[in-house]
This record gives sequence, structure tokens and C-alpha cells, in this order.
Amino acid sequence: MSKPVLVTGGAGSLGRLVADKLLTAGHSVRVFDLPSLDYGGLEELNDVEIVRGDIMQAESVGKAAEGVCAVVHLAAILPPASEKARERTFAVNVEGTRCLAKALVKAGSKTPLIFSSSVSTYGDTTTEDPPVNVGHPQQALDIYAESKIAAEETLRRIYPQTTILRISGITISAFFEPPETWPFMVDQRIEFVHRDDVVTALGGAVDSQVARGRDILVAGGPTWRKTGREYVEDYYDLLGVPVGEAQFQDRPGWCDWYDTAPSQALLQYQNTSYQEHLDRLREELRRMMGG
Repeated sequence: MSKPVLVTGGAGSLGRLVADKLLTAGHSVRVFDLPSLDYGGLEELNDVEIVRGDIMQAESVGKAAEGVCAVVHLAAILPPASEKARERTFAVNVEGTRCLAKALVKAGSKTPLIFSSSVSTYGDTTTEDPPVNVGHPQQALDIYAESKIAAEETLRRIYPQTTILRISGITISAFFEPPETWPFMVDQRIEFVHRDDVVTALGGAVDSQVARGRDILVAGGPTWRKTGREYVEDYYDLLGVPVGEAQFQDRPGWCDWYDTAPSQALLQYQNTSYQEHLDRLREELRRMMGG
């Protein structure tokens, strides 16, 4: 069997899809995640190895990182949980990342490490001309973004062959309860990205020699560039709910439009247009209604 690709956080919804993408591309996969999680559907797959452990424990991380050909590092505490306990968030998102990087160095590894970061690290860019480019200065608005900036800095020091993917807000073509307050202003620029396209970008970065050691922006592309009102109005129209019922933030969030021409040229991941996303939602609604 070929050396596996390690996927940390591989038992989560995104991790499972990344594992499947890697399997389809011909890789074997090693899934690393907490012992308490459900691995159903993974354990039965050929070319998938399960390693249970904690990203903050050097022994289990060292075991997971041994003999791999690449790493996709997804393990993290995400919002809103990240905002409840700064110490815990930094322990997992920063110290856990440090532990992984040190394990790779200790093993003498020079394999590519793909790190899932966030465009939230750019902070409030609403007063600037769009689009935001990958080299824009970083300024966190919340604990999660702080932790991602610190993790990026850690990786640059310890494991410089890391590919950092700064990923925009991820959406899926499924219905959810609208939030009490949408996390952006009514006229704020937003550019989300479909989860399927994020999976393609992460998988593609594993096999891309050109991507190694680079910072890369991942967002939906020009068809996804909307204002807060336009995005919410489209969703509420599908639900048959007046957009006047939506509540927006009264201060800027981290959302904006992004320069993804370089990343698209490199990874060819923007395969789901905004209109296709809406069409999928419409079809899902018909299915739910028995149509």
C-alpha cells in the first residue's frame, strides 16, 4: 500500500468528504480524530486507517504522522464554540498545530502539510476597495481568527513547506434555520464558497507541487459576490419568508470579496456557481415538499 495522506479532524463532516476525495484520487488515507467520535462509514472503507487520539498529545500525534506522504490539517475548534473559551481554543488550534508540526519535523518528514485557515484573519476590510488579496494584512476580530493567525505563524517557523489555505465562509446546498442575526451588515460585501469546492481545493493542494509553501485564498469566485441583503433575500425567497424579517449586524464582520484568480488557476476548484447552489436548494425544497 502507498503511504497514506493524514487527515486530522477526519471524522468531521468536512474531513470525511476530504478523505473521500483523496480516495477517489488514488490515495490511501489515515483519519486522525478524537476517540469519542463516531467513525461509522469510515472503518469499513478500503485504504482507510483510523488513528484515534488528541491533537494536543505528542504521542498520539506522532503515531498519526508517522510514514505519511502528506497531511491535511483540519482539526480545530470552530465558531461559535471557539468564542466561549479562549484558552481552550488556543490549546487546540495553536498548540495542537505546533504539536503536529513538531511531530513531522521529529520524523524527518518533508511531506506537504495543507493547513485549513480562514479569511476571517483579514478582519474588517469594508472601507477598502475590493477584492481582498492573499497578501492583505491580518487583523483578527474574534478568538477564532486570532488562533488561526497564531497557528499560521507557528507553521511558518516550524514547518515552512506548509500550504496555507485561507478559506471563506463555507455553505452547503441544504436548508437551515436562519440565524437570529446574520454575521454581516446588510450592505456588506460577502463571497462564500460551496463546501464541495473547498473539498476540491484541499484535495488538489495535496498533489500540487506548485502550491507547496504558499498562502492561498479559497472563495466562491465572481458569481458568489453578493451583498448581505442579496444573499439573504435569495435564501428567504426560497423559503417564502419576507427579507424584512432578517436581522443583520450593525457593525462590520470579516466578510468581503476576494481575489481568487490565482488560486483558481492553480487548483481549478470553483466548480459550483452561486446559481447552481440556488438551483440545488430549490430542488431540495421540492424534494422536502414531496414534489
